Amino acid sequence: MTLTVLLGGARSGKSLLAVDVGQRHDGPVCFVATAPAIDDDMEQRIERHRAERPAYWMTVEAPIELHDALGGVGDDVLVIVDCLTLWVSNLMYAGRSDDQIREAAAAASALAAGRAGPVVAVSNEVGMGIHPDTPLGRRYRDVLGWVNQTWVAASTTSLLLVAGRAIELTDPWQHLDGLRRPDTNRA
Repeated sequence: MTLTVLLGGARSGKSLLAVDVGQRHDGPVCFVATAPAIDDDMEQRIERHRAERPAYWMTVEAPIELHDALGGVGDDVLVIVDCLTLWVSNLMYAGRSDDQIREAAAAASALAAGRAGPVVAVSNEVGMGIHPDTPLGRRYRDVLGWVNQTWVAASTTSLLLVAGRAIELTDPWQHLDGLRRPDTNRA
């Protein structure tokens, strides 16, 4: 297990599974938290998440600088990133362009995948719901979709969680046997 990405909707069991993986890891664990405590609700959610994980785990708060957080952890440590969803939101709020966010996602996912130690990244799948009615909502859905695709492409394992159960995600071309893969260099 090098890079594992856990995707799913709200309350699908993503974070609980990530914590369970950490608890089963035979070695140190670093929890990289991307959630800023912007209001009372978020403060309560952060406290609830802290209570779900062992107090002896290292915690790094990285609402924006995920790449730096990943680079600052030793390879003997299991890293849990929770979550890419809020990281993207934070980057958008900080004024990053779509291209800047995609570049940051590519760099961070490549670093995570290249580590000798394992990384578990959590993210929401937001493209399966209703069509957002605002330009910002549509932009967020699209950017997070790109980020999720980038991280999953870099991963060795990716799971979609629904009601605490997982479906392994695979490259669709593994199932399209006999069909020619499109030429990605065509205009």
